[in-house]
Amino acid sequence: MPSEIVMQLNEKPGRTPRTLHDILTWPLIGPFLRWRYSRRVMQAVLLVITGFIVFDGLIGPQQAPKNLATVSTWVEYRGVVVLALLVAGNLFCMACPFMLPREVGRWLGAKLGWQGSVPKALRNKWLAAGLLIGFFILYEYYDLWASPWLTAWIIVAYFLTALVVDTFFQGAAFCKYVCPLGQFNFFGSLHSPTEIAIRRAETCQSCQTKDCIAGNQRTGQRGCELWLFQEKKSSNMDCTFCLDCVYACPHDNIGLKAQVPMQTLWSDPRRAGLGRFSERWDLTALMMVIVTAAYLNAFGMITPVYALQQSISDMLNTTSELPSLLIIFGVGFLVIPVVVLAITGQASRLLAGRREDSLGFVIRRFGYTLVPLGFGVWLSHYAFHFLTGALTVIPVVQSFLNDVGLYAGTPQWQLGPIVPSSWLFPLQTIFLYLGIFGSLITGFQVAIHQYRNRHVALRAFMPWAVLAVLLLLAFWIMLQPMEMRGTLFMGL
Repeated sequence: MPSEIVMQLNEKPGRTPRTLHDILTWPLIGPFLRWRYSRRVMQAVLLVITGFIVFDGLIGPQQAPKNLATVSTWVEYRGVVVLALLVAGNLFCMACPFMLPREVGRWLGAKLGWQGSVPKALRNKWLAAGLLIGFFILYEYYDLWASPWLTAWIIVAYFLTALVVDTFFQGAAFCKYVCPLGQFNFFGSLHSPTEIAIRRAETCQSCQTKDCIAGNQRTGQRGCELWLFQEKKSSNMDCTFCLDCVYACPHDNIGLKAQVPMQTLWSDPRRAGLGRFSERWDLTALMMVIVTAAYLNAFGMITPVYALQQSISDMLNTTSELPSLLIIFGVGFLVIPVVVLAITGQASRLLAGRREDSLGFVIRRFGYTLVPLGFGVWLSHYAFHFLTGALTVIPVVQSFLNDVGLYAGTPQWQLGPIVPSSWLFPLQTIFLYLGIFGSLITGFQVAIHQYRNRHVALRAFMPWAVLAVLLLLAFWIMLQPMEMRGTLFMGL
């Protein structure tokens, strides 16, 4: 049955028919999400949980596997987020607790007249890409995964930054231009099977008020703060799944709809709030930082990295870890991607016989070929930690409740893995193969959409296919003994 043919169950006049491909029409979950205050409820719940996490991180036991801050942040959160992005979409941004102080800042800034537009020079992803690089360096240098105290202060800093940024700048500036977590979620949601999208194009074309972007004056509901005009929106990039557009639309013409995963990577329309992907170096740089970080972050947890760091320190005649880390991350984030993309892009350009296309354009257009593989590496890595330590949260919560005077029984510290250790590498292999498969599909579809001729497209695609296959060196990384960060099962 074609996806556009719907199951009309209990259809009533004035109500949107229930459809299999629109989650907002499903029983139970649909009415809850369409409720205007559903997001505030989710945010409030996560805010309370985050408060406990910060409290335990600051004054609780400073052993990483026994503290809520480190276990919930570096084991539970990361694993749940990548799995949610894969099967559902950007659920964390939808329920993000950092949105509440951001709302306070937005209200305060508007009340005091402090809010202004983000300077034009900062309306891009360069700052976010730089913050991500800085975070990954600091993560390794300060062993954040092992420090509940520092983890708690990072969370506090996040709240304060969200408050300050949106006090002085309009347009959800923190989410769009600053938040490193949000950028990772935008990256992952490009592979998601759902998207906030219009239901009927003709309804939007006849709409005179454009409430989804301008806000609904009758109900007082604001429109999209990130300026993603629904009629021209195409992808999950920059979409926080806030559903403001859903609540504002007077025609009930916006849904949370199923889509073909990754399809937004190979098309290149002019997108609302973003323009064309192929015209933005900052988006390409952000995507490549996250792809590269997938390898560097995993590489930082295996034995060979320590031998490499020691060799660099010996060459520099220093005992400090920072110089070797800066060199490894500098080469990994800057030198290798620039050289590899330049060589691959030039080979693609020459084989396609399209010398009129600049090298920069080819890199910006085809660079998204590597995004699914990068997500596959993240998924393989984070799933490893989650699958080996997900149940650790149970004794940690028991211990926390006991410490605050609420008896929760003897902590079951033997809990940890949720699958046998023999399953880990096969599951990681599946995730990596999904990534390479997605990259090969994406690369060929980019070439087909760009050149329209199959023979030209195949020649243009081949260098990117070779690069994607070579990047399966991730298998070597996953085969190495990896630190069991944040769990008590160090010997698994």
